[in-house]
Amino acid sequence: MPVFDQIAVFGCKATTQFLLDNLNIPHPIRYLITIDPAGGEKHDVADYCDLKAAAEARGIEVYQARYYSLKHPDDQAHIRSLKIDIAFVIGWQRLIPAEVLSGLTVGAFGMHGSSMNLPLGRGRSPMNWSIIEGRQIFYTNLFRYDPGVDSGDIADTFKFQITPRDTAETMHFKNTLAMKYLVERNIEKLVRNEFSLTSQDSSVEPTYYPKRTPDDSLIDWNLDVHQLERFVRAVTRPFNGAFSFIGDRKMVLLDAQVFDAHDFGYDRCPVGEIAAVFESGKFLVKAYGGLLLVNAFESEVAPARGMKFHNNGLTVRKFERNGQGFFDVPE
Repeated sequence: MPVFDQIAVFGCKATTQFLLDNLNIPHPIRYLITIDPAGGEKHDVADYCDLKAAAEARGIEVYQARYYSLKHPDDQAHIRSLKIDIAFVIGWQRLIPAEVLSGLTVGAFGMHGSSMNLPLGRGRSPMNWSIIEGRQIFYTNLFRYDPGVDSGDIADTFKFQITPRDTAETMHFKNTLAMKYLVERNIEKLVRNEFSLTSQDSSVEPTYYPKRTPDDSLIDWNLDVHQLERFVRAVTRPFNGAFSFIGDRKMVLLDAQVFDAHDFGYDRCPVGEIAAVFESGKFLVKAYGGLLLVNAFESEVAPARGMKFHNNGLTVRKFERNGQGFFDVPE
């Protein structure tokens, strides 16, 4: 029985590094397809990681692609020359071109998660959106790539909780562990080409989350206190963090919580104004529906009672919502 164990990883993020360091499978990773630091900066890859030295120290052959899209002919020719059987796409925020997929013996397998399971919730930033929407469950799918957007057939699925204290960072931790588990659980079937696939439900119209950019972390003070708390959690590290302005100085809110629905005498305090600053440096902001406690922030300005947040002339981007009020919409 043939074994297809020429395995490559496509990735350029800290999640890729974690998998390379921690994946426990009896078949070595032979190749890493990645991009160099200049490419990571050019494409504003969140949590980019230069993996070349660490991978080479493990005996992994590294190829730094000319184009993140892998559409350069040199990239496609080199990848085809490696005669890869299986590719795991982990920490790679681009589609894999058909010209690359057709050169793989077994296929490329990636991960996509959604709080509703595919084909609902395809697209970009699903973990961030899941926190913003107040979801409680997240599904991570191991699927075989086709040229479409998260449309491939599914090999396996793992689901986990979204807790009230989960952040963008802890969701990445959970999703990375889910990836590791799914690869380890399925590797023997994959290398023997004896796995089964389940097509995504064709009777369900796919929906897609839109891409979020750093500018989309601008705080909308018209949100209620619970929405604000979720928003801060959703875009904190490893992303740029929820931000607003005091005067002409930017302040990034990295950690916040709903303090209370009662105003403690600050009922006449305008929304978006700092109501109190504690000895620890933590402070309260008046919001619709209560007070928001800011536990951690970054700014050149020290918070003081009476200071008011504003958007400094910037406009909060309004995303389209579906009929249920969520942000995944049909194409």
